[in-house]
Amino acid sequence: MRYTVDQRAAKGQFILTGSSTPKRKGILHSGAGRIGKLRMRTMSLYESGESSGAVSIEALCNGELKGTITGEVDLRDLAYYTVRGGFPGNLDTEPENAFLLPQAYLNAILDGDSQRIDNKKYDTAKMRLLLRSLARNESTTATKAKLLSDIKENDDETIDADTVATYLDVFERLFLIDNQPPFSANIRSSVRVKQAVKRHFCDPSLACALLKATPEKLIGDLNTFKFLFEALAERDLKIYAESFGANLYHYQDYNNKQVDAVIELPDGRWCAFEIKLGANQIDKAAESLLALRNDILAAGGITPSVLCVICGLSNAAYRRTDGVFVVPITALKN
Repeated sequence: MRYTVDQRAAKGQFILTGSSTPKRKGILHSGAGRIGKLRMRTMSLYESGESSGAVSIEALCNGELKGTITGEVDLRDLAYYTVRGGFPGNLDTEPENAFLLPQAYLNAILDGDSQRIDNKKYDTAKMRLLLRSLARNESTTATKAKLLSDIKENDDETIDADTVATYLDVFERLFLIDNQPPFSANIRSSVRVKQAVKRHFCDPSLACALLKATPEKLIGDLNTFKFLFEALAERDLKIYAESFGANLYHYQDYNNKQVDAVIELPDGRWCAFEIKLGANQIDKAAESLLALRNDILAAGGITPSVLCVICGLSNAAYRRTDGVFVVPITALKN
């Protein structure tokens, strides 16, 4: 294939897909100068048909939004989308069986790929302990020390710190986790910003499978649901943002100000998003965004060009009188 690419000297000749753990025997060519890597993610709600696509994230990040009624959203539907996830083969699965495919995916990774990635036999029981801890800490900035403490507290087991670090690296290389990096590079204010990543699985359905969460259980435990819904929204925001060359981050500073999601545009502008499950939380989320903008402005920094609340149960996309946008997750596209 390398020979053919060199001979033809044309772009986009091949699309290569395959295992994330190729065998590394013999001499391999890196593909430098010939192959570009693209991460294949699970499907967004727009791709799976659950979002109307009435609101473009790219247009929104440029301050463009046409107010529109988007329709009522059922909490049970949002719970189902979260548990089912964005795996194409799981889209038409009944709610009571939605966990089966993500569960099988995890089992295949642990019993198969994880044992081949470094030609080592890893302890799958300890890997599961760490994965369950990551699920309990989905959409948080839990440190490695917090994960260790969580395992001891909830599973009555212990894992040493070096093992946790090794397994986290393995999970990342197997594309099981897809953490959200911190944002600070373009603010340039005197406010001190934390540098912890926000922990995410590549799809919220994997966290649900590890927690044995069904749509009914999520509705009965809204505290857990809000973190998993945030993961669902941030999965979609990352997909939409990357489609037009933007990147997704989160913001957290030492003044206890934080933003669930930050989209940095290719030209350096940035947009701040709060993610809320219920419409009754919109006012508080908007106040938080405005307070953050004012703090950064007072500290001489570069403020976000757009403030927006992504909501689960909102029935309209609109701009508030204070300038904050409100958009339902089921109305988004790239």
